[in-house]
Amino acid sequence: MPHVTARAEGAGTARFLVVLLAFAWGLNWIAAAVALQEISPWSLRFAGSAIGAATLFAAARMGGYDLRIPRGEAVHVMVAGFFNVAAFQILSAFAQLNGATSRAVIITYSMPIWATLLGRLMLGERMNRIGLFAFGLCVTGIVVLAWPLFADGFPPFVMYSLACALSWAFATVYLKWVKTTIAPLSNAAWQLLFGFLFIAAGTVIVEGYPRIWPASGATLLAVLYVGLLGVGLAHFLWWAIVGRLPTVTATIGALLVPVVGVTASTIFLGERPTVPDIIGFVLIFFAAACVLLQPASRGAKPPPEGNY
Repeated sequence: MPHVTARAEGAGTARFLVVLLAFAWGLNWIAAAVALQEISPWSLRFAGSAIGAATLFAAARMGGYDLRIPRGEAVHVMVAGFFNVAAFQILSAFAQLNGATSRAVIITYSMPIWATLLGRLMLGERMNRIGLFAFGLCVTGIVVLAWPLFADGFPPFVMYSLACALSWAFATVYLKWVKTTIAPLSNAAWQLLFGFLFIAAGTVIVEGYPRIWPASGATLLAVLYVGLLGVGLAHFLWWAIVGRLPTVTATIGALLVPVVGVTASTIFLGERPTVPDIIGFVLIFFAAACVLLQPASRGAKPPPEGNY
């Protein structure tokens, strides 16, 4: 009986962490939007990824996790770090800089659909009826959301947001394609470190050095939030959740992130979604839900750490 009670308490704690994680990642978009008002995308991501990588390594060490990379897999983790961390973070920042945060969030979270499509192309995985239906919903949602914006020319944030989703999806499928055996938390930590190194190199090339100071207190707090909570601790929480709950339950946290992000952008940034925005959001959200929560995913391995 005590064993059953302890298990129930552990599951209850994990469910609380799912909600906590959704807010950590969802509000990360808001913190980035605040920081981008004063500092550049490159400087923001340099600071955020550095703080995040240090935080995750420290948390993993204190938790006694094994951070070794299996022989021959470092290059694969490095490739994933480039697309899943460096490209994702830079593209998402430019997407927010060129358009409404709520719209960038909506389009970025079309990622599960692009991952399904890439899985068909790279892994030969068959798209079932649910996958095809979800893909149709996703494309329709993006068209409905973006079409009115083309009246004033091509909106750059659409390209950045789609590229963001595709880079995230490619990294996810790539790790399946090369059949890595690295432990998930170790994978996340090293991806963050490699991603930081790529961002650091890009910052030096583009800006010479990170330009963070002088900045207001609100901006510095936003940068700390991005690195400490939105990147470092959030990734650690994700793998703590995956270890305690079924994959389907854990992925609900991923679905809550865009809901939190879009709602928070309305409250804190004063953005007012239009009717096409709302319709597009609903279509893309349900498309992602179809892919993430379909019965075939039960018992499957959890998805690689993401930028939820």
